[in-house]
Amino acid sequence: MALTQRERRLIAAIQGGLPLVAEPYRAIAEEIGETEEWVLARLAKLIKAGSIKRWGIVVRHHELGFQSNAMVVWDVPDERVSEVGKAIAKTKIVSLCYRRPRILPKWPYNLFCMIHGQDRETVLAQIDKIRSLHGLDDVPCAILFSGRRFKQRGARYVEEV
Repeated sequence: MALTQRERRLIAAIQGGLPLVAEPYRAIAEEIGETEEWVLARLAKLIKAGSIKRWGIVVRHHELGFQSNAMVVWDVPDERVSEVGKAIAKTKIVSLCYRRPRILPKWPYNLFCMIHGQDRETVLAQIDKIRSLHGLDDVPCAILFSGRRFKQRGARYVEEV
């Protein structure tokens, strides 16, 4: 789907994040010279068409007191990966969960989930809880704790207009 100039202005206005105001869509509409109704309808259309595939937030977890985070990678049998992934994703302590292809022989993992905690011990306890809740005691995994933090931001799709 080719974007119109109006849609490009909308995407440029939201790709840096929504304004932290009581009515963010109204503020965006005012910024780009549209109505709030048009902004909401157009976002719905772009999402339905697949032009916008992900809509979410970037949480600055360190500022919220979560100093330790780990990406847990699992080698889940292919016949179970969808079921396990959906179950893990519903766990409140998991901030994201997704499937990726294995790259054998060096990378046998096909399910990834991110867990944040106030300290390393808390994160390890949360991982143990996920193992027992979802029957993963026998599933190989690796726990990859973050060593440094990089700037987090959403994807950029259009140049600022």
